[in-house]
Amino acid sequence: MRGQERRFEILALLEGATEPISGAEIARRCGVSRQVIVNDIALLRREGNEVVSTHHGYVLARHGGPCRRLYKVCHDETRVQEELFAIIDLGGTVEDVIVNHRFYGKIEAKLDISSRREVRRFIDDLAHSKSTLLSKVTSGYHFHHVSADSDEILDEIAAELQRLGLTAELLSYEQDGSIGA
Repeated sequence: MRGQERRFEILALLEGATEPISGAEIARRCGVSRQVIVNDIALLRREGNEVVSTHHGYVLARHGGPCRRLYKVCHDETRVQEELFAIIDLGGTVEDVIVNHRFYGKIEAKLDISSRREVRRFIDDLAHSKSTLLSKVTSGYHFHHVSADSDEILDEIAAELQRLGLTAELLSYEQDGSIGA
């Protein structure tokens, strides 16, 4: 299989996947080394394909809907599941997590969580990892881009996060739009 054909096959695999596929599994299916797949993924990204690396493998970026909003929240690790369930139960997709560290600046990671199953998997993976939540470096303060099918759904999500006491006020230096950009 030549390079372009292999990259077409990789995209087809990712488009048909319901969960992340490891680089080793893609390599096995394509009959090449994992390093070849890493290079192919870089080329696919350069061509404009939104291939996301997760701790479980590669996925194509999903966007839960045409509307998108940035929320600032603050809580400790005991409320992660509550926060994520509140968002996805109302029809949102949690695209990412961002922290704004005063020394290190903006740090972000893709999440792409849109179901209770994905929330439970995230929580379970975190519990069995030596890693901690990204928000621990900012005393629980963090941001999420959330997408949904309508602005009304995003308004409901904002109201629910507020009701649960999870929202945080934007600071003056955060209101310039640089956090969510």
